[in-house]
Amino acid sequence: MLLKNKVVLITGSSSGIGRAIAHEALIEGANVFLHGLRAQLVANAIEELSTEFGQERVSGLAGNIAAPDFPQQLVGKCVDHFGSLHGLVNNAGISPRHSIDSTSAQDFDHVMAINLRAPMLMIQAAMNSFRNQGYGSVVNIGSINAHCGQPDLLIYSTTKGGLQTLTRNLGDALGPEKIRVNQINVGWTLTENEHKLQLAEGNAENWLQKVSPLSAPSGTILKPKQVASHVIFWVSDKSAPVSGTVFEVEQYPLIGRNRVTGGQNN
Repeated sequence: MLLKNKVVLITGSSSGIGRAIAHEALIEGANVFLHGLRAQLVANAIEELSTEFGQERVSGLAGNIAAPDFPQQLVGKCVDHFGSLHGLVNNAGISPRHSIDSTSAQDFDHVMAINLRAPMLMIQAAMNSFRNQGYGSVVNIGSINAHCGQPDLLIYSTTKGGLQTLTRNLGDALGPEKIRVNQINVGWTLTENEHKLQLAEGNAENWLQKVSPLSAPSGTILKPKQVASHVIFWVSDKSAPVSGTVFEVEQYPLIGRNRVTGGQNN
């Protein structure tokens, strides 16, 4: 088991990719502290995972990750409950549509607070536990949009680009303390929210069957469980001593890819 006897805190873990990460962490032997914005969803996730893995291995707290004082509260509750913290996965995030013509200062500040400021404050809050035990592992959940992003993901892409720099900066700064900080940039993944978004944008219920092979060479887009497997490796000691690395979780190479005139459907 890659995470046996480890305590892992996962933000945004009441559903979607975060929930899948929590499930895989429990399979790998970790005690898991969940987080989500909505109290009922967190309670449901705790109940379901506790039924499968045992009440003593699962706990959590609901709250607004954008509030500046909440990360300290969240880490504190985790440490109070389990006695320690070995791994932190910064997964909570939002991806609203904004272009240069539709965005505002308020939009920018809101997305930035959740997607970039909160991960920094979560790491800051975890430092005391990491330093007391002499090591720690952080995995930031980024996006392939960090490299550029589509036109209507202006703010989201900017926050994920900033998260890359945060990851590399702290990976460098904290290396001598054996506190590792890495990031996975996730590609197009099938979550509940992604399905709802596709429907909201006018696509048919069977939109997944019509995804271009350019976007999904394997025949479909990523599943949360597939993403979770990569996260578990990077949060575990198996990936040590690597730190400050940004790892792409996508079906094709992102840099230099040119398939526009490749003769395939686009």
